[in-house]
Amino acid sequence: MAVNPWDPENVVLQELITNCRSEAQLTQQQLAKLLERPQSYVSKYESGERKLTLPEIRVIVECCGTNLTDFVQLYLKELTLIENK
Repeated sequence: MAVNPWDPENVVLQELITNCRSEAQLTQQQLAKLLERPQSYVSKYESGERKLTLPEIRVIVECCGTNLTDFVQLYLKELTLIENK
């Protein structure tokens, strides 16, 4: 089954992971360097062009100074908010 990049759950994930980087005061280039990836890697997942695996998300959020548990809790909270609209 194909994944819809514009599905609300995917949009929430994109927004949260972008916000995580911004709150860590990192540019895409700086985060890419920490991840040992090209800047386009960060750009593509932030725009929804590329999907991430859970292990990739864990590394990204840890580079941004948080942990996977806190990130997932925030994700679930945001999903609850959009479901209750």
